[in-house]
Amino acid sequence: MKAVIHKGMKGLAGVQVADFEESTPSVFEVKVRLKVAGLNHRDLFIPFRHGEHDPPVILGSDGAGVVEQIGEGVTNVQVGDEVIIIPSLGWEKNSPAPPKEFEIVGFPDHGTFAESIVIPAKNAVKKPESLRWEEAGVLPLAALTAYRALFTRGKLEAGQHLLLPGIGSGVATFLLLMAKAAGASVTVTSRSETKRKRALKLGADAAIDSNGDWDDQMNGEKADIVIDSVGRATFHKSLKQVKLGGTIVVFGASAGDEITLDLRSFFYGQYNLLGSTMGSSEEFLEMLEFINKHKIKPVIDKVFLLTDALDALQRLDDADQFGKIALKIE
Repeated sequence: MKAVIHKGMKGLAGVQVADFEESTPSVFEVKVRLKVAGLNHRDLFIPFRHGEHDPPVILGSDGAGVVEQIGEGVTNVQVGDEVIIIPSLGWEKNSPAPPKEFEIVGFPDHGTFAESIVIPAKNAVKKPESLRWEEAGVLPLAALTAYRALFTRGKLEAGQHLLLPGIGSGVATFLLLMAKAAGASVTVTSRSETKRKRALKLGADAAIDSNGDWDDQMNGEKADIVIDSVGRATFHKSLKQVKLGGTIVVFGASAGDEITLDLRSFFYGQYNLLGSTMGSSEEFLEMLEFINKHKIKPVIDKVFLLTDALDALQRLDDADQFGKIALKIE
C-alpha cells in the first residue's frame, strides 16, 4: 500500500510517500480501508521525535474509512461498516489525567496516512451519517481536544465569555463552533485580517489583532475562560484578559513552552490555570453526540491527495490554513 512515512533525517526532510506492507488484524483488532485522513500539528512534531535510526513509522492520527477485515472476538463492528477512528489508545474512561499506558494513533505505532490501518476494534466507531467522508476524516483528534479543554476542563457554561488566541487551527475552529453552540460569547485573536474575518463569519462575536493592544481592543471586558494553545507568545496577554477568579486552559505551546509567572498577582487574582490534552474514548463519544445535536461541521481548509502529503504538511507548517487539512486516500 501507499503510506506517508518518516525515516532517517529529522523533520519534514525525512517524510516521504512510500510503499509499505499492509497488516492483518489480530484478536480484538480490525483493519480499516481508509478514505480520508486529517492533519494535525502533531504530524509536524513526530518527525523530530522519531529516531533517525528507528524503523519507519506511518504518520497520522485522524482517519475514517470502511472496515475491511475483523479479528477474532470482534463484535462491535462488522465488515463493511463505515467508521471513524478514536485516536486515544489506552484511555477509556474520562479521568483527571490520562493513564500511564495512554498513547495516540500515529506514534509510536503506525498511523492513518496510508491506504489501510489496523487498530483495536474498540477504537472504530460508526461514522455519523451527517458527516461527509472529508468531514469525518478530519474530526477526531482536534474535536476531542477541543471538547475536553472546553467542557471537561474549562467547564464552559452558557452566557460566559471565551477568549481564543490564535484562531485558524483545527482545534481553535472546533472551540469556536462548540462554544457558540453551548451559548457562550467568543472573542478570537489573529495577526491575519483574513483569518479574523473568517472567524467572524463562522460566528465569533469579536476578532482582535494579536499584534495590537488587547486591552484597548477588548474594551475593558474580561473573559471568563481563555483557552490558549500558542504558549509563550500569548500566555501573558491571555492571562491579562481573564477576569478575577477566571480560568485559563492550556493544551499546547506552539510558540514556546517556557514562561515566567508573577505568583503574587496570580494568587491574588484567584486565577485557575489548567492543563489539558486530547481526551478519553468516553469523551469522544460525548463529543460525537454534541456535534450531532448541534449539527456542527468541521471547517475544512483544503483537501490534498495522499501522494501530495508533503505539500499538505508544508501548508500546515506555514500556518496558512484556516481549519483542518485533509488527505484524500481513495
